[in-house]
Amino acid sequence: MSIRLDEVNRRIIHALMGDARNTSAPMIADEVGVSPATIRNRITQLEDAGIIRGYHANVDFDAAAEMLRTLYVGTAPIEERARIAQQARTITGVVNVREFVAGQENLHVLAVGDDVEAMNDVARELTSIGIAIEDEKVVRTEQFQAYHPFGPAETHQQFSDYISLAGGNKVVELTVDDDAPIAGMTLERAAREGVLEDGVLVVSIERDDAVLTPRGDSEIRPGDILTVLSRGGFTEQMFEIFEAGAN
Repeated sequence: MSIRLDEVNRRIIHALMGDARNTSAPMIADEVGVSPATIRNRITQLEDAGIIRGYHANVDFDAAAEMLRTLYVGTAPIEERARIAQQARTITGVVNVREFVAGQENLHVLAVGDDVEAMNDVARELTSIGIAIEDEKVVRTEQFQAYHPFGPAETHQQFSDYISLAGGNKVVELTVDDDAPIAGMTLERAAREGVLEDGVLVVSIERDDAVLTPRGDSEIRPGDILTVLSRGGFTEQMFEIFEAGAN
């Protein structure tokens, strides 16, 4: 079943990504300007087409039971990747598996356990099904947000709260608008042309469910979620390079 993502469908997806539990069809209908019945029918169509695949609780296991969350970055043979990813989901403690179109580090597995030994058990089982673990990291926090381009046209760039670091450094996470001055530029060009000011550093790029390591030739694209560090704090002018209509 093929579904076209028109403006109504995009607004539905945006609203449900933002807060599916507390968002009703009449609330979306009021914002979009159609009937609640239309919204309910559209949601059913999106679900039947596999575009909306489910609704999940975002659980903080550390706050709930002081449990560990570990991200395993592994490699599976390309021809076996899909099968191994399905097997990984059946391992006790595994709560999320991401499959990447890549030869190396093509599986990311998020697991939860009571203690280090439980996490070691997960690692052993992942290895036994054919995953070569390249790295593992304890996850401190995880945040989700709606896909900005699917929201109302009048929605402006929204920034997360600053994270203050030692020495006055600050970090902020933001989304690149379609017509932002930096969109389409490599980081090297943005720095060379003064679009990125001295002391402002892009430390990560989140794109299509993957987190990329920024390099000089990394191109910034609309919809990218950037983690940006500034050594002297942020000004309104710094924010404008990531916003539409700021040229």
